[in-house]
Amino acid sequence: MENQTKVEQFILLGLKNDLQFQYITFGIFLLLYLATLMGNGAIVMVVLAEPRLHKPMYFFLGNLSSLDIIHSTITIPKMLQGFLVELQTISFNGCMVQLFFFYFIGGTEGILLGIMAYDRYVAICNPLRYTLIMRKDICILMAIAAWSMAFFHALMHTIMTVHLPFCGPNIIEHFICDIKPLLKLACGSIHLNLMLLSIVTSCVVMSPFIFILFSYFYIITYLLFKVQSKSGWQKAFSTCGSHLTVVALVYIPVLFNYMLPSVGTSSQQDMTITLIYSAVTPVLNPFIYTLRNKEVKMTLRVIFGRKIFTFW
Repeated sequence: MENQTKVEQFILLGLKNDLQFQYITFGIFLLLYLATLMGNGAIVMVVLAEPRLHKPMYFFLGNLSSLDIIHSTITIPKMLQGFLVELQTISFNGCMVQLFFFYFIGGTEGILLGIMAYDRYVAICNPLRYTLIMRKDICILMAIAAWSMAFFHALMHTIMTVHLPFCGPNIIEHFICDIKPLLKLACGSIHLNLMLLSIVTSCVVMSPFIFILFSYFYIITYLLFKVQSKSGWQKAFSTCGSHLTVVALVYIPVLFNYMLPSVGTSSQQDMTITLIYSAVTPVLNPFIYTLRNKEVKMTLRVIFGRKIFTFW
């Protein structure tokens, strides 16, 4: 191995297509990125500024919006750069940093969605004890736990990937530094990496997902046997509908992409799924929550209406 040349940088193939569509595609994804920043940034600002939204559900929603901003920022700008340059390169260290944050933010989001499902379960099935169970210090501890677990999960994958020998070729069939296309380029054995990707990542992804399913199973059971009024059902579905929609948007591409740890799957399929997860889902999340949530819509109107009025 000593005679082999260590790779110092990688070449990202990206999403390049015909030149006549390249700048159109660039414009579309730039608009999606700007919409992600504006939409999620507005939610974070409103949750912080409005005392009426200092509740567990909105605290976790603010965390989710922050994650969407970071997630898009570590993937989309680099992808946009690929449309403008002939040869898109990324240093080895830069690639590992992007890999770390990609899994760190993605893992935190999955765990956070599980915590939000628990919040909905307590609010609907145990409303009298809601303020006691979901008090401020408990919510902060749960958020810290979500960020910490995802941090160590991402750190594990990054360390395992850093220690792999890369001696060429250095062309990544993706628009970001993801694990599976990187493993294709490794010169040494990748069995341990694949095992960790299969077992640990499956646990990190599937545990919150299973927890979400059980939470909504109990919610539906409670509604069937305890709640008879139509208004009670409507209130329950209005609070759960947004969360379930986001869960579907996040988990469907993730389950397709990472539950199959083989490195021989189609790179185009991997890129398409990652693109949905990185560019489309973050821009939809704020619209899903604001369009279905009266408190958020009312606060947005008051805050931004006041600012527009003051400006004029």
